[in-house]
Amino acid sequence: MLAAGRGISPESQAALEALCQTYWFPVYAYVRRHASVAEDAQDLTQGFFAHLLDKEAIGKAHPDRGRFRAFLLTAMKNFLANERDKAGAVKRGGGRAALSLDFDSGESQFKLEPSHDLTPEKLFERRWVLTLIDQVLESLRMELSAEGKAAYFEQLKQGIVGDMAAEDHERAAAALGISAAAAKQGAYRLRKRYRELFRQEVARTVAEDADIDDEIGRLLEILGEG
Repeated sequence: MLAAGRGISPESQAALEALCQTYWFPVYAYVRRHASVAEDAQDLTQGFFAHLLDKEAIGKAHPDRGRFRAFLLTAMKNFLANERDKAGAVKRGGGRAALSLDFDSGESQFKLEPSHDLTPEKLFERRWVLTLIDQVLESLRMELSAEGKAAYFEQLKQGIVGDMAAEDHERAAAALGISAAAAKQGAYRLRKRYRELFRQEVARTVAEDADIDDEIGRLLEILGEG
């Protein structure tokens, strides 16, 4: 994605906007830790994305920052530093919204965040991983729904990122009208597909395929730190 951003085209611009639309909340959570007033954080978040999309800042990313997660955090820090000497909402992003963002939902999510000494950077990374997981789960749910198997997702999703005991397979089997063995096999296939989609989603956020495994490893570390 970062490599594509250097050659600005309608396709790369659309891909960038899609990534920003998906991963805006970790940015908002980071800004919100710095801004005591929600409206200020919302204004700064929209201003940042307006800057990112209008100024083609993605094309200025250094090759060493080939992960969109790291690039976005660095770009946000630089933006906030530049904005400290400015005042007025209309100056940030030219008074227009760069993206359609559900800030009401974002603020509700933010209020559920732990109030301990989690740094803004750690909060950003944690929310990034959880947002990515939510995105992958939603993609998997939609995939199964399109196949007429929405009930399989609902009954077997526990086994995607966790463990299902024998009684869990039996319960799912009864709900789906299949055998416990078939439910166990279905959970295995669901978990396998989840991992494939997870890898595909991570691939959207790195510049090179060679970075995928390292990024996955780092994301799992972040998840373990939470």
